Amino acid sequence: MLSCWGAAVGAAVSVPVLLLVAAPYIRRYVAGGQCKSTAKLEGKVVIITGANTGIGKETARDLARRGARVVVACRDIAKAEAAASEIRAETGNQQVIVKKLDLADTKSIREFAERFLAEEKELHILINNAGVMLCPYSKTADGFEMHLGVNHLGHFLLTFLLLERLKQSAPARIVNVSSLAHHGGRIRFHDLHGEKSYNRGLAYCHSKLANVLFTRELARRLQGTKVTANALHPGSVHSELVRHSFVMTWLWKVFSFFLKTPWEGAQTSIYCAVAEELDSVTGQYFRTLHSHAFSPLTKTTDQSSSKSSSSS
Repeated sequence: MLSCWGAAVGAAVSVPVLLLVAAPYIRRYVAGGQCKSTAKLEGKVVIITGANTGIGKETARDLARRGARVVVACRDIAKAEAAASEIRAETGNQQVIVKKLDLADTKSIREFAERFLAEEKELHILINNAGVMLCPYSKTADGFEMHLGVNHLGHFLLTFLLLERLKQSAPARIVNVSSLAHHGGRIRFHDLHGEKSYNRGLAYCHSKLANVLFTRELARRLQGTKVTANALHPGSVHSELVRHSFVMTWLWKVFSFFLKTPWEGAQTSIYCAVAEELDSVTGQYFRTLHSHAFSPLTKTTDQSSSKSSSSS
């Protein structure tokens, strides 16, 4: 009996000690890599969607520090102005400007693009960062399921409207923030907007797969233009992205030690935007600053694309 109590006490003492010793190593692993590029961006124009919070804000802060003219493209203007003001004060870069963009409304997207093209003569980096996750079923102003509409279709239209300016400003880069969740996605053409059945987790996965498929096809079509397109997974980040789920919000708080900070989560976006070694790299998917495999579904789509091109 005493030996059992001794073992229990020993375990109760040793486990916390082991966790304490291992904590720095666990944290370092969770944090992932850091973008080491010292590239300067003076004279470069950047658009970052959803840059008023989370990894978008940290990406904007970093690129502003490098000297870029950063357009913070957001729906919530008050929050965006507060973020831009903070970044200007911290970096000393006064060329951090706010423009209204609601990715859930194609009218807003077209108005944003029209204003930008009228005011800015160049665009060197487009970071499609904004997104929603775990939303209750709802639709955009144009009737698209919210995850697909905001995460994919909104950015698809924005990129299309700005594509010629990117080509004119080449070399240029398009960075699409996707997710590891794309591996769980399917493009459900028979129920694209979830009207027959809806699962908020799967809806997010479907939209992230759409990001990846878009990136690969866009990269293929942009060959020879000196405009690259890459997708990335930022990691599991402690941010407002899970705000639509009480359970996930609670879990994120409890296990925050095992999540990336927004600054850590932004590192792969920054890397894809500025790293000199990626000047000609396109059509890839990055995690923790390294290229990784896409979902097998993207290979199937590539093969289908190739067959269509051959037959035409």
